[in-house]
Amino acid sequence: MTLELASRSLPDLLQTLGNIDAVHGAYYFLMHALFGLFGTDLLVLRLPSVLASALAAAGVTALGIRLAGTRAGILAGLSFAVLPDVQRYSQEGRSYSMVCALVVWATYFLVSAALTCRAPVIIEHRRSMAPWIAYGTLMLAACILHQFAALALVVHAFVVTDYARRAWAYTALLVAAGVAPLAALGMAQSRQVAWIEGVTGSEYQRFAILASFAMVLSYFASSGNAGKISPETPFSLRAIALPLFVLPTALLMLISLYKPFYVERYVLYGLVGLALLLGAALDRMPELGPNLRVTGVIVVALAIALLIPESLKLRAPESRSDNVTDLAVVLSREYAPGDGILYLSVKRRAWSLAYPSVNSGMFDLAQELTPEASHDLYGTELPSPQIRARMRSSARILVVAEPKGIHVESGGTELMKQRVLAEYFTRALTIQVDGAQVMIYEPRTTATAAELAVSQE
Repeated sequence: MTLELASRSLPDLLQTLGNIDAVHGAYYFLMHALFGLFGTDLLVLRLPSVLASALAAAGVTALGIRLAGTRAGILAGLSFAVLPDVQRYSQEGRSYSMVCALVVWATYFLVSAALTCRAPVIIEHRRSMAPWIAYGTLMLAACILHQFAALALVVHAFVVTDYARRAWAYTALLVAAGVAPLAALGMAQSRQVAWIEGVTGSEYQRFAILASFAMVLSYFASSGNAGKISPETPFSLRAIALPLFVLPTALLMLISLYKPFYVERYVLYGLVGLALLLGAALDRMPELGPNLRVTGVIVVALAIALLIPESLKLRAPESRSDNVTDLAVVLSREYAPGDGILYLSVKRRAWSLAYPSVNSGMFDLAQELTPEASHDLYGTELPSPQIRARMRSSARILVVAEPKGIHVESGGTELMKQRVLAEYFTRALTIQVDGAQVMIYEPRTTATAAELAVSQE
């Protein structure tokens, strides 16, 4: 998605964002600039996320050092880097890793800013304003990249000290005012996230387990440096780490009771809090008795042993829910002149955007306008009678659909496509790829007995 949209011309991109996906507009503009400088390439697409994750890990380290000491900070940074979700989104051309980096560094500057409000002597005005300006700028950038970064402001409101509350409130109001127009446009386009369902029982259960684990870590670290407030810090590590991990996810789940918005990656930055608690807890291990220390070492060793195969899996194509590379290979191999490509759902045409050179020579039976020409994500489809006529005249149809058992919303056009396939065609072959399937249909008049048997399975 990012590759296709950010590759468009600026006028086309602006017009598209007026229709859909404005919430990611700033990220698309950034990637558009990078593509213009370095070329449209998968390395250019993914490298910003890799660098952002490295910057976020550095921010976790710096914040941990400041709040709990050098060893706790280094362990927190290492813990953050090996978390599976951090590794996953470090590889993807989306904004989540950047938002994470901006939030953690904004939190770092919040510590400095809060200190200026309790300084025992009068600080030169420009110097005292600098950390607040840095904090506000970073938070505004994070919220512009993704609106749910604003939930980090709630965390900061929860932990900021009384003597810094007024300055924080002014800064937060400026951030809110800056992001308000984009938030209003995003709400007007909220129909594009209609695919998000309510929070599932397994998601509630997973969050409850992780939140309980974080509370145990917080208690375990409370008697160490993580629970102390020093002259250099306005609050302790545990005072900000636990809310940062728990509150954004909890608030997004609560919002989703009214309107489903919960997607775990939207609050990826909450893992900063978990990493800080892990670093603080690991920092305390040398202080434990021999038995507890041995137990701790065994637990850490087991965790590393479990993380290694998970990390390797995340680097394989099979880790992606939609393996568009395999899909492009299958379509390129199976397509022949005279065939037609049919996407059962208009949204699944987005699968073709990653490899436009492969799909450009294929006849899309339902498409009237490309996504670029229609200034949206999926393109415009023909009226049902024309799609039906094109299907009936095809020698073969390569149908691209969700895997068996996965369903998306169906409108009249989707149902019509299925009826025509059922009435006039026989499924000769089904090829499964990760996240999709390609079904090859042939007209009933040319179907063999073997093919008819396959279609009836």
